Amino acid sequence: MSLPSPAASPSLKPTELISASRKRQRSQSMQSDSSSSIKRSASEGPSSATPIPIMTDPISSVDSAREQEIEIDAYMAEQGEDISTQPASLTIEQKVARIKYLRDKPMVAGDTWYIVSRQWFRPWEIACGILSDKSLESLQEKDIGPPDNSSLFDSQGNLTSNLVEHIDVEFLPEEAWSELVAWYGQPIRPLPRSVIAKAFLQTALELRPPRLKVLVLKDLGPDADIAGPAHAYVTVSIKDPMKTLLKALVSAVTALSNVPYRIWKIEPGEFSGSHFPASKLASWGAELMSEETDKTVEDNMIEPEDPFVVEFQENGTWIVDASQVVRAPPPSAVHVPPPHYSNDNDFFSRLSNQRTSAFQNSQHFRTPSPSRRGSSSKAKDSSVTPFKSFGFSKGSSKIIQEPGTLGLGNMGNTCFMNSALQCLAHTKELTDYFLSGVYQEELNPDNPLGMHGAIAEAFGLLLHRIWARDSTNTSYSPREFKSQLQRFAPQFSGYQQHDSQELVAFLLDGLHEDLNRVLKKPYVEKPDWEGGGDLELAKLAQTSWDGYMKRNDSVIVDLFQGQYQSTLVCPECEKVSITFDPFMYLTLPLPVNKKWWHVIHYVPWDPSIPHKKVPVEISRDSSFRDLKNLLGRWMGVRPKKLLTIEVFNHRFYKNLDDSILCGDMADNDQIFCFELPCNSRQSRSYKPKDNDPFIIPVILTDVVPPRPAYSHYSRLTNNFGCPFIVVIDRDQAVSVNDMYDVVIERLQRWTVRDRDLYTWQTDPSPSGAVTIPISTVSPIDSVAEIKENGDVNEVDGMIIEGDIADEKIFGEDDSGTEPGAYVVGTKQGVFTLRLYTGYKDYVAGGNGSSNGRSEQWETRTEDIESGAPLLKEGDAFICEFDENMKAYYFGTSQFENSLWDAWAPFVHLEYLEAKEVAAAQKSKGITLDDCLAEFTKEEQLGEDDLWYCPRCKKHQQATKKFDLWKVPDVLAVHLKRFSNSRTLRDKIDTFVDFPIEGLNLTGLVGERQVGTRLAQSGADINELGIRDVEEPLIYDLYAVDEHLGGLGGGHYRAYALNHVTEQWYHFDDSYVMRSDASHAVNSNAYLLFYRRRSNAPLGGKTNEKIEEAGRKAAAEAEEENAVEPEAQLPTPPSESDATPFPFPSTQQPSNAGYLTPQSNTRSTPTSSPPPLDDGDPTMLDAQSDDLIAEDGLTLGPLELASHQFDFPNPSGGASPTSSVEVEPDYDDDPSRTSLFRAHANIDSWVGSSQNGLPSPAVSDPDTNPFSDMNSQKKSADDSMDV
Repeated sequence: MSLPSPAASPSLKPTELISASRKRQRSQSMQSDSSSSIKRSASEGPSSATPIPIMTDPISSVDSAREQEIEIDAYMAEQGEDISTQPASLTIEQKVARIKYLRDKPMVAGDTWYIVSRQWFRPWEIACGILSDKSLESLQEKDIGPPDNSSLFDSQGNLTSNLVEHIDVEFLPEEAWSELVAWYGQPIRPLPRSVIAKAFLQTALELRPPRLKVLVLKDLGPDADIAGPAHAYVTVSIKDPMKTLLKALVSAVTALSNVPYRIWKIEPGEFSGSHFPASKLASWGAELMSEETDKTVEDNMIEPEDPFVVEFQENGTWIVDASQVVRAPPPSAVHVPPPHYSNDNDFFSRLSNQRTSAFQNSQHFRTPSPSRRGSSSKAKDSSVTPFKSFGFSKGSSKIIQEPGTLGLGNMGNTCFMNSALQCLAHTKELTDYFLSGVYQEELNPDNPLGMHGAIAEAFGLLLHRIWARDSTNTSYSPREFKSQLQRFAPQFSGYQQHDSQELVAFLLDGLHEDLNRVLKKPYVEKPDWEGGGDLELAKLAQTSWDGYMKRNDSVIVDLFQGQYQSTLVCPECEKVSITFDPFMYLTLPLPVNKKWWHVIHYVPWDPSIPHKKVPVEISRDSSFRDLKNLLGRWMGVRPKKLLTIEVFNHRFYKNLDDSILCGDMADNDQIFCFELPCNSRQSRSYKPKDNDPFIIPVILTDVVPPRPAYSHYSRLTNNFGCPFIVVIDRDQAVSVNDMYDVVIERLQRWTVRDRDLYTWQTDPSPSGAVTIPISTVSPIDSVAEIKENGDVNEVDGMIIEGDIADEKIFGEDDSGTEPGAYVVGTKQGVFTLRLYTGYKDYVAGGNGSSNGRSEQWETRTEDIESGAPLLKEGDAFICEFDENMKAYYFGTSQFENSLWDAWAPFVHLEYLEAKEVAAAQKSKGITLDDCLAEFTKEEQLGEDDLWYCPRCKKHQQATKKFDLWKVPDVLAVHLKRFSNSRTLRDKIDTFVDFPIEGLNLTGLVGERQVGTRLAQSGADINELGIRDVEEPLIYDLYAVDEHLGGLGGGHYRAYALNHVTEQWYHFDDSYVMRSDASHAVNSNAYLLFYRRRSNAPLGGKTNEKIEEAGRKAAAEAEEENAVEPEAQLPTPPSESDATPFPFPSTQQPSNAGYLTPQSNTRSTPTSSPPPLDDGDPTMLDAQSDDLIAEDGLTLGPLELASHQFDFPNPSGGASPTSSVEVEPDYDDDPSRTSLFRAHANIDSWVGSSQNGLPSPAVSDPDTNPFSDMNSQKKSADDSMDV
């Protein structure tokens, strides 16, 4: 059996789908002469003999015989005959309509869609006329090969990081993919993907299903290494049940289906072969998998590249005894992939040569952990598996890591999450809150806006693991946290890249609602600004804040939330509206002079004014409406009379209306701006009027050869020169002669022989009037020749005999014009005026990719009522010039008689000043103060974002200004590097200089300024909630989240200050190294985290609760030590004779919930069960305990959560040297695990001995070797300084 492609899911079977779409030859006896049948792929495969139903779509309405043919095919299949046919000959329009119809179908969970590379799909769109590309204009459908996704893979066959829809790829349903395969041939690297449910009534395409490694267990001997051929891969959906996964794993290594098997999951790593030695199973942390029908791959937190070992029975017995396989840390020789990016000192290239034997030698370099899993246990449903921490004696061979330096493993594009978590985990006040256990008292599982406390619990457990004082792991994959995250935020499920700022916003909001102290939110009305001075403004701000606090009160509000002041001013009545709103992070725009520079070809309406080349410089985010406002101001023309349009290949290519962004245009695009005598109608808000004139595009072409009678399409034209615009009044539109005259008038701008476009009278009669006979036929069928004596000679036919260069036909040269000559009419027969249709927005075939459809004037006249205009919206004029006329008016190959290249230069003073300002700004650079100034800058609302003025009773383009009113203790700053108005790849990589220390916001905060003025006037500012106005608002940097690359992919890393050691670290997923604060200030900085300087503790109410928890724990410990006698019990009997657990089974929790530490309430049954525990020793030696401060009252959160103890070995053996010896993983033993669920003490998970929590109600110290009364305090000499 062939192994599946690394990029394809075996459950999707793309080969079956393709085979159903192959071209088949109909048998000769049933061959039809009229048409042939096209076959659509069916998900049932090629064996289906039932007729495929035809849905109502554009093709079924065009080809009614198709259903009949399918019925014939079904009958022939029943008779056992070959029903092979060639696909029906569909037109390009029918194919395009078919694909569009299928793509408009909604995604349904369980369906299969296909990823198609834009490098193949875009040429197909161009060949079909959907798009137009100047470099691929000659591309035809016959040049399109089979669907090809090769560009989406790297040289190793792995999918690239960027799979952004409409930029890198397109998504097609299974039926649309099948049609493309049937039309263009067998695909190259098909990428079928499952549609999965993301949230309520929401679905998404699983772009990156996990690819898993498959090995086979072999009995190769005790010292054997991994050998054999390269291992296989399988790709499954995260929504697939475990049974599907296990079957796929087995199918990848054997074609037999009746061999008993079982599957082991081992630690991630790199494997040189597919034969895994049985002797290494235990050392690789093997875990036996079971076919749980109610669990999916996602539920079991299986990640990309996770390895599995398939074990088959040999001679009716298993190769290994499952009971003897005990999970142990994997060997240190496991290769860990290098980080995505390396620093300038090339740390990672030298990492493999660096060896550290002690913590002191590892200060500069961290050896990556071979295990991405750390000591995490198997997940139980949706609960969070707690972290278990252990104390080690001096004889331990493990290296104790610094608290706060734990790396977070990348689980497949999760760097965005890891960097954000590191920044938040190094927020001192937030860390203290969780490590002290206060968060457990404030869990609000009944909040409908929260996540039942699950996010707070998962984040708390992760913080305990990161700040553990006795951890030997250098990295850990936060699977449990990600499981809870994607459970409540499906947008983060799977393994796609996301925005780190979006995760921070969700996590802070989720923690706020999970820990909201307001259990029932009241209804609060938002106050309105009714005018006044500083006092009224301060009262409005405080009323708004008090109303917000009535519904929101949490540690996040205490630390992260501030208050905006938003001011709106009506431009008409000057009404002022002021509102105050809370914010959790500050999003600052970058005042980058990301300008769009271009040369605009400006064409005035007056033919006597020369056309100009106008250089402009405007913001890339500006629209063409803004550009027309600029040009109108420079040219003294009303902007609404300017029409902007792109020209390519001598015709109009794209209508640049007011909604188009200037930045969307390429540097070499040719942009024209035509001045019109009427409204250009390029604004979406324009309402058409009955008397609106016709705005008609005009294209110059050579004479077009006649069209074949059987052809339904227009003749190809050979365009030349510059297209232009004419405006036809409705009175002029009733006559072809009048329209011809209008075109002549506009044409004179582009030729040096403009005088010869008219007929002149050089010898007027005494009566002063000369009558020019006007033929009753169309002017395009006759030419009026004026002779030297003034006689008029009408010549039939368009072609004038003789050399058109002989000027005697048209009179003398311009320089020889006789005095008193005047125009008596336009020259007839200069060109043939043709009418074309299909020019929507002045462009035919999308972006000027076709010529439209020609229509005879006679036909249009017959279709129009007498006296009505002959023109319609979407019409265009094609002026056909024969060879002689073209040469006379415009020249030959050099077009020496044309003025198409005669553009007068025009440079406005504003343009020169803007260039000077941009040069000065570039040399100066950008600072964070510049970003703050840009944020608080007054701006006018756009036309699509109007404000309703209650005084004017209508929507207005008001001016809007943001100001900072109140700033939080912890300020999170989001530098807006990604534009929302353009594609996701538009990232500003400009360096922003931000201070590491001393960010002063005092002058920008309105509360301080108003409070100072009110205090000086004698007002009581304390009643207004304004305090400490004398203390400056100074902030210091403590963390930076940085982004490298584009938004579609890229990589996230973090810098953070360890508040315990006052040392900066650089976090690159699982790689952690010491760094310097100055390294964090770079052009990749994306999120900045600042802490306010203050003489008082930060956090307000939260800090009070943390201090109260510390005092309470110290007091309870002191009281407990004063009551309990100091007694040393005899050494307990051997482990085999003693009850190895501190709590009897009578303490098992009921379904009502688990007992929660430091609280008399129970957590919800859906919350995490309490952890397995080492036992919770009481304080026999309180007086000598280094957890108690000198005053005996206060404990620090980290010390409270992380103290270590040595427990005696019941058998009198040596101290344990590994976590496995200290505490085996009992997760697989339900009878043992249940004994621990009555004791939920989060502090014990990080080795705490002084948490102030009561001991379990039932505990027999005589039968418990790990009882508090039998514990031995670690001496000061044995304590480890970390």
